[in-house]
Amino acid sequence: MTRAWLAALALVAAPVLAAPFEELALVSEHPVEGMIGGNLSGLAMCNGRLWTVSDRDDTLLYSLDTSQKTWTAEPHTMVVPEPVSYLPLNLRSLASLSAVVRGGSMDFEGVSCDDAGNRYLVSEAHGTVLKVPVTGDPVWLDLPQALVDQARSRGMLQRFNAIFEGIAVNGAGDRIWLAAERESRGLLVVQREQGKWGCKKSCVLLADPGQEAPPPQLKGDKLSTKDFSDISLFNGKLFTLERSVYRICRRTLETGAVERCWSFAKEALLPERVYDQPYGLTEALVVDEAGAWIGIDNNFSARADGEKRPIVWRFSAPADGWGGSAR
Repeated sequence: MTRAWLAALALVAAPVLAAPFEELALVSEHPVEGMIGGNLSGLAMCNGRLWTVSDRDDTLLYSLDTSQKTWTAEPHTMVVPEPVSYLPLNLRSLASLSAVVRGGSMDFEGVSCDDAGNRYLVSEAHGTVLKVPVTGDPVWLDLPQALVDQARSRGMLQRFNAIFEGIAVNGAGDRIWLAAERESRGLLVVQREQGKWGCKKSCVLLADPGQEAPPPQLKGDKLSTKDFSDISLFNGKLFTLERSVYRICRRTLETGAVERCWSFAKEALLPERVYDQPYGLTEALVVDEAGAWIGIDNNFSARADGEKRPIVWRFSAPADGWGGSAR
């Protein structure tokens, strides 16, 4: 075999690695105490205060006391009415069975808020959104059936535990973006006009099936299923948390097209921070001018250094800001 053939064979056999992205710098790390069900699954900054949800707590919304290095989750009780779901019966049945075993029949996977301070929680079990007003009782939004129908027609919302995983709401509270988790992942949008939620031309911004290469830090050749685990609205852009590849990506509001990505793999995959899990665990994202908050749903498992509590990381913004052009 010639040297040229050997060189070509080596290239084919080499691990499939993603091109390196700019690494975000870690500023601080905060264990979270006081979440009754654990499993931190979303973050939102509402009028200067961080809020979070657990996918195991159906009737609790948590505000976070961030005055110390270890944060304290302060529970706020909600009276949650019975939801209306347009998901197929088989997916709803599987969610009900799962709730019997692990708890969390609502399976809240994300939280966002509008400028008035109203909170919005997305339920993966039912594929819809609960509005928790500043005053008064929570209500389920009357989202259109077309949201689910269109998503499913594009290959999303097909698998149990792979429904809506993230939510972002605009300041006026009349436009909501939702992230379909995986197989296929995607981005959807609904908006309210004349008091009614609808899809306009289409609810689907992006349907993105397939797999992608891991970050170089994983040093492997196993492709990861593309996923979204949360989204955050900032400065006219949508930022996606891409758990399986340890990235944050900036995307357009109009189409969901990716503009630029940043990696947090270097810090997340340090030996002492690694969990004995076959998949990534970051499930919460808030992007602001100075940086990003990223929350970890550790499913009660301990990482290598023994830490068993949910964690929130603070990363600084890129040197040229979140609006910098792609390189």
